[in-house]
Amino acid sequence: MSDTNRAAATNGPLRLRDFRLLLAGAATGQFGAQVTLVALPLVAVLELDAPAFQVGLLTAAETAAFLLVGLPAGALTDRMRKRPLMIRADLVRASAMASIPAAALAGALTMAQLYAVALVTGVATVFFDVSHQSYLPQILPRDQLVAGNGALETVRSTAQVTGPGVGGGLVQLLGAQFAVIVDAVGYLLSALFLSRVKQTEEAPEPVVGSSLRGEIGEGVRFILGHPLLRVIALTTGLANLAMAVLMATQTVHLVRVVGLEAGGLGLVLSASAVGGLLGALCAGRLAARLGQARVMLLSALATGPFALLWPLSGHGATGAALFAAGSAVVSFGAVVYNVAQVSFRQGMCPPRLLGRMNATLRFLMWGTLPLGALLGGALAQSYGTRTALICCAVGILGVPVPLLLSPLRRMRDLPGPQDDGALPSEEGERAASAPAG
Repeated sequence: MSDTNRAAATNGPLRLRDFRLLLAGAATGQFGAQVTLVALPLVAVLELDAPAFQVGLLTAAETAAFLLVGLPAGALTDRMRKRPLMIRADLVRASAMASIPAAALAGALTMAQLYAVALVTGVATVFFDVSHQSYLPQILPRDQLVAGNGALETVRSTAQVTGPGVGGGLVQLLGAQFAVIVDAVGYLLSALFLSRVKQTEEAPEPVVGSSLRGEIGEGVRFILGHPLLRVIALTTGLANLAMAVLMATQTVHLVRVVGLEAGGLGLVLSASAVGGLLGALCAGRLAARLGQARVMLLSALATGPFALLWPLSGHGATGAALFAAGSAVVSFGAVVYNVAQVSFRQGMCPPRLLGRMNATLRFLMWGTLPLGALLGGALAQSYGTRTALICCAVGILGVPVPLLLSPLRRMRDLPGPQDDGALPSEEGERAASAPAG
């Protein structure tokens, strides 16, 4: 074990300078992104008076990159050093976001530009996220990945609590088109922190005779040939489809149905994110006490029904409180589930396949986001936001079904790399499953 890994195993990941820098970069980038979560749709709704479907289309543009470049991004990432790639992605995202206030000052801001910014930022985010998830196992030993991912989720959830409230205030103070400059600054700070990481990263060795298509195929076969990764992809893809309907609908619903102004919208989204923060703080302890497999299943089963509060939210403070409460509980379950499944993926995958594994799963799981956003926008435009939120809640209720029909339902813990040869298959899942007790 290296000195770095020994320190992490003994003292926890926060004792490592490189991990703290990685965490600081995540904090600044996530905070800016959460401000934009409020500000960007409000640019469309308040400044450009966009109808519901165009707001949904904007949400779809932000996530379309997972469908467009998700698979090749993994193979390309496995050919490169991860840290320089993340820095370049941050700089691209900062430039794209800075173009919005620049165009607004020139009186030339249009929906077409918002779509372009969303697409460019989304492509850069695909490469950043795949690299980030593939880089963490180079900094931390396997037995610290749950703690490391828990810390990263805590940062992300804290940003989700504070960012929307700040974003709503900035929108009221500066205007939505100028509030997004915070996002550009956040990405620049993220690049600065990443540039100070000292962890040695060797360039991946090129594979003689390999092709991009062949490397993509290897990643896809790895996912589809693994029974637990298959069910994780299906479960998370269904959850993201439903959540994209929510993301495409919530700004229009909260502004035009619940009757909130920008500041109130930000406060509701911040209150909603408190559940995610609590989930990040509890995820490691829950996984240790219940087991990674059990906590994935129970988190989805126990929190999903609270999605029914979204379509029940009507005009005024009571409606805002119902919406926030439903989001907080669902966010708690989603974060606990994510910490468990991401840590499992990182720990069991061979290092040379990490980029392709993460990218293939992102393609399968996040590729549903633009589809859900288009669906949400179309439903809200044709039948109203409440109908769209009903469909969203039904989708959330269906999320645990793939888990209940999988080998995971009889497992307590998820297998490690040494157990790969004994992973449950459809024919022999009972013999390989860990005992539920």
